[in-house]
Amino acid sequence: MIEVILPKLGESVTEARIIRWLKKPGERVEADEPILEIATDKVDSEVPAPASGILAAVQVKEGETVPVGTVLALIETEGERREEVVAASPSTSVPLPSSSVGNGPPPPPMERIPARQGERFYSPLVRTIAQREGITLAELERIPGTGAGGRVTKNDLLSYLARRSAPSSPLPAQAPSPLPSLQEILSYLQEHFILIPKKKFSHENAEVIEMDRMRKIIAENMVYSKHVAPHVTSFVEADVSSLVLWRERVKESFEKKYGEKLTFTHIFVEVLARVLREFPQLNASVEGEKILLKREIHIGVAVALPDNNLIVPVVRHADRLNLAGIAAVVNDLTRRARSGQLKPDEITGGTYTLSNVGTFGSVMGTPILLQPQVGILATGAIRKKPAIIETPTGDTIGIRHMMFLSHSYDHRVIDGALGGAFVRRVADLLEGWDPHRDI
Repeated sequence: MIEVILPKLGESVTEARIIRWLKKPGERVEADEPILEIATDKVDSEVPAPASGILAAVQVKEGETVPVGTVLALIETEGERREEVVAASPSTSVPLPSSSVGNGPPPPPMERIPARQGERFYSPLVRTIAQREGITLAELERIPGTGAGGRVTKNDLLSYLARRSAPSSPLPAQAPSPLPSLQEILSYLQEHFILIPKKKFSHENAEVIEMDRMRKIIAENMVYSKHVAPHVTSFVEADVSSLVLWRERVKESFEKKYGEKLTFTHIFVEVLARVLREFPQLNASVEGEKILLKREIHIGVAVALPDNNLIVPVVRHADRLNLAGIAAVVNDLTRRARSGQLKPDEITGGTYTLSNVGTFGSVMGTPILLQPQVGILATGAIRKKPAIIETPTGDTIGIRHMMFLSHSYDHRVIDGALGGAFVRRVADLLEGWDPHRDI
């Protein structure tokens, strides 16, 4: 019997929701043929069949959310008996020695045990016993395995259960508490700070629009980010006249040479990658009371979708790419983001984020951190403005191309001096752009 397992979908993706089964039990499936659609908080995807055969059993219903490693279905290959499906079902009882279960009824399952957890594999029989005996996944991971590759066997589990029933056995460690949901956060704020009115307003004179799935996810992520991280935003105005004139001069030849349109976003990514190398404290994340300085620079670029939602594909190793490489990667990610063709790994693992709000005419913004990152930069619209120009013979007023940079950062780990110095350095590099630079 072949198990269809929910695969790892990205660095920070731990669970997925079952959207729709494309095949029904009893139907034949071919290897690599999509058999169900899933959705994560990042992207929608399909799960292919790992082998050809008959879809013998579906283990997870549509609409359920399950962790990575969960067995989603069973595929019966040629020559296998149908009876094995029953043996592998979590609902099937497994006879246990009387010494392991005692005289009373077994306790109810505490949680669903996935088939894989990291590098460890748990057979259907081991998972069945664990769930019937109320063994948590964290507890199961601590049991030494004597099987091939360190797997936990039936005998390993039964021996552990015998020791577990002894009075001297330590209590199993509690599983870590999940992150609070949007509703839990709102309820806490309403109860303790009375920031949200409890009165429900009439819908009589309003059009009621249900949030779609992506908008709900965005809402939860934004509320959670503001809940856990004290945001501070520093602003700098930059004179980017040399940069604007340079791009205007080279954009046509750039497109002919590389086959890609050159936008200001590409330039901002290049400059950001350089500054993040100089300021590693901003290329970081927070994990409890620890600060993780990332060795690799992966810059997320916010992209507006046709349905007015937002997604952030990631330019990996941005500091290793030249301007042409950045343009090619950003343009490709943007095109596929807007057509719904991004892969899960392409929207996870970012270490810093850029949001070009100037694309929509905004002069500046106060961007919200994408957890667990500690910094995000918003680039405003470039506008012609009168400005004071310093010269060796005195100051004068001229028309310059000006823009605002808005840098939001996590005040738990980044103070104003560092956050301000970072965005000032970005502005300095943009202002000092070489107008004679080759492409």
